[in-house]
Amino acid sequence: MKFQCINDLAAHWNAVVEVSVGICPPNMTGDLTLNCFRLAKPLKSNPMAVAKDAAEFLGGHADVTGVEIVKAFVNFSLTEEALYRDTIADQQAMLDQVMIDDADRKRILIEYSAPNTNKPLHLGHLRNNSLGMALVDISKRVGHHVIPINLVNDRGVHICKSMLAYQMFGKGQTPESTGIKGDHLVGDFYIKYAQELKLEVAALREARPELEAKTDDELFMETTLGQATQKMLQDWEDKDPEVRALWQKMNNWVMAGFKETYDRMGVAFDKTYFESDTYTLGKDIIEKGLTKGVFYKREDGATEIDLSSKKLDKKVVLRSDGTSVYITQDIGTTLLKAQDFTPDAMVWVVGNEQIYHFNVLFAICKELGYEWSDDLFHLAYGMVNLPHGRMKSREGTVVDADQLFDEMHELAKAAILERVGDDVPDDLEHRAEVLGMGAVKFMLLKVGPKTTMKFDPEAAIKFEGDTCALVQYAYARIASIKRKSADMEMADAVDWTLLSHRKERALALACADYGNVMKKASADHDPSGLCTYLVELAKAFNSFYNDCPVMKEDVPPALRRSRLELIERVQVVVGDGLKALTIGTLESM
Repeated sequence: MKFQCINDLAAHWNAVVEVSVGICPPNMTGDLTLNCFRLAKPLKSNPMAVAKDAAEFLGGHADVTGVEIVKAFVNFSLTEEALYRDTIADQQAMLDQVMIDDADRKRILIEYSAPNTNKPLHLGHLRNNSLGMALVDISKRVGHHVIPINLVNDRGVHICKSMLAYQMFGKGQTPESTGIKGDHLVGDFYIKYAQELKLEVAALREARPELEAKTDDELFMETTLGQATQKMLQDWEDKDPEVRALWQKMNNWVMAGFKETYDRMGVAFDKTYFESDTYTLGKDIIEKGLTKGVFYKREDGATEIDLSSKKLDKKVVLRSDGTSVYITQDIGTTLLKAQDFTPDAMVWVVGNEQIYHFNVLFAICKELGYEWSDDLFHLAYGMVNLPHGRMKSREGTVVDADQLFDEMHELAKAAILERVGDDVPDDLEHRAEVLGMGAVKFMLLKVGPKTTMKFDPEAAIKFEGDTCALVQYAYARIASIKRKSADMEMADAVDWTLLSHRKERALALACADYGNVMKKASADHDPSGLCTYLVELAKAFNSFYNDCPVMKEDVPPALRRSRLELIERVQVVVGDGLKALTIGTLESM
């Protein structure tokens, strides 16, 4: 927030320090507060002396009407003219405050989604996608150049499981012949494989009691299914024509299904990498690292790195037979992304179960001497649970993304119909889609990424509480007020000095804080603060409207015009904020 009186205060101190203010806490008197503890060191003084000097200066400023010192905080109030002039009078300037300085702008590569081609997207992917999309748009909004990418996991044992089940039970089915979306069809065979494997493992334990203590994973290669799966994987790596043809066909089905889900959600990437193209990358990097002493050979021939100086364990990067492990591929893919896009920073949106993996990856990149290794960030997010527990893909107990979207659409439609009664809007389906999709994204974003959360569809769609519908309704309500007031008498020009009510002042200050909120969301890689801000702004608008009417006939024309200008600023901020979260708005609800 930029205020003339604060600019003048900085000049008073010969601009040796950046002076910034925040909104005064509601339990204190004043519009703004100045934290002098932060200023004491650069001003080479003690906090109380700084506070006293600031209070004396501000107390004599023409824009300031009152000052108080609380410890080393200076709380002060502004005249109506100064308050609105420096916050919302210039709408474009208000929005421009979200932009960071040119020198701080970066070229950022953000990788998110990363699905497997053996099942459809589920609720866990939706949290990943929502975070990735919002992080991309928020970062763009503050001025960064952002490159969104996807890395699809389209090879490996898990992919072969779906392929093998299809060979055994598919009977030539296709998405077209069954009417089933491609990713769902392939996912059904993944579940079928798990069911068949479970039966075979149970039979194996019954036939051989000595195996009872072994885990299912330990018994995998004892089963005919496990052996057949491993052979299919080897055939795939040997580029067997039949196996590759089946793999390509089923992957195409899944990718077509993903595209439908992505399009509905608004997901878009500048580039999609496939693990089948990148899984062999990294081996040459490891070999070069061996010659430089970054890695070493163990007695059994495996290649390893000692990361104890980074408080991490030793890590094998090539097996004794020379084959890659997962970290090998990631090293190569990371270098490939750096070469393809030359970013200043790279971000991975991946679940928190991979925190250690990324700590190792970043440490290895640092040991390899890559200049960009200090600018790698893992946005680790927590699991999304259901009201009845955790999701399990192999057991078919996940919340399917497409089915969830449909459910939210229907819940939103019911909520709209309940509010409109017999006056059913022509665009009911569009409204339901915007509300339903917004509800999903907002509920997944309003909780800090690190937090494990529970998703409740019915709670997400409510118009009351900290929901997207509350925010979207504030936007639509302002649009309705503007339409209805078009034929009412009002002044030709805005007179900001008429807005003296505390709730009017609070709205202006809240809008002025938007830039700080957006910059923090970008810097912290955390959209939850922006969600909280939009909810509080919507609530502040509702509270304002109860006490400061716009539409009543007895409101003077000049006051009506000024209040309309004020709520239009609120609408602009709400719309811009929702757009940064990749959530749509409605003119009517």
